[in-house]
Amino acid sequence: MMDFNHIVQKSKLYNFHSHTQFCDGRAPMEDFVKAAIEAGFTDYGFSPHSPIPFASPCNISFDSVEEYVAEYRRLCDKYGDRINLYLSMEIDYIGEQWGATNKYFDSLPLDYRISSVHFIPAFTDNSLYIDIDGRYPAFKQRMELYFNNDIRAVVESFYAQSIEMVETGGFDIIGHFDKIGYNANQFQPGIEDEEWYERLFMRLFDAIMDNNLIIEVNTKAYVEHNRFFPDLRYFDMLKKSGATLLINSDAHYPHLINSGRMEAMRFLGL
Repeated sequence: MMDFNHIVQKSKLYNFHSHTQFCDGRAPMEDFVKAAIEAGFTDYGFSPHSPIPFASPCNISFDSVEEYVAEYRRLCDKYGDRINLYLSMEIDYIGEQWGATNKYFDSLPLDYRISSVHFIPAFTDNSLYIDIDGRYPAFKQRMELYFNNDIRAVVESFYAQSIEMVETGGFDIIGHFDKIGYNANQFQPGIEDEEWYERLFMRLFDAIMDNNLIIEVNTKAYVEHNRFFPDLRYFDMLKKSGATLLINSDAHYPHLINSGRMEAMRFLGL
């Protein structure tokens, strides 16, 4: 596994979570590299949403993976004397049928693996996996269409699947692990303050610690929504945990590669 501790100790200008033209990012990989070099970054990792076994507009297709790897190698040849670049994927965990332990990922020359939950089974048809990670208007619509507007059950499903993902393993970094909290709180304000929600969060956090995972502090939503993942309320706990923390911007646009990162570091005392 990569020595992330060494990287974060030498530099604050790094990012290991980003999305480009190969999934739901909004610019070519090379534009992100140029932006990172201009901003003085020392290390930059690409992590498209992994291929998954059903159609999704947000995930890289199986057919595009070879092109993605080739473009990464071209960029290393062109810019490798100015920045350290890394090849990765943000691997969706979709229960027993798909996740980071799938042999498919062993066939790829990945430097590290992020794993996250973006899809959970529909309550109306558990053979359908529904994206609960997007913007709130879409989330609200899907709550009615697929989840009978049962927000507690959706939250419980998300955390159960996340714990299963952690215990199954096969990856290095857990991505934005309380991401459901933002949409859930929009749907039912104050839900994250409820005791049952806090218990779910702590069960997942304990599983993360028991499995010695690297924790991502995801800053993508900070500027627009004043929200980190995990939420700011947990930062003192993160600091005391002793876990390796990576401050990632989850950038989908080149100009946002450092968005929210310095603020998160300040709150964490890094």
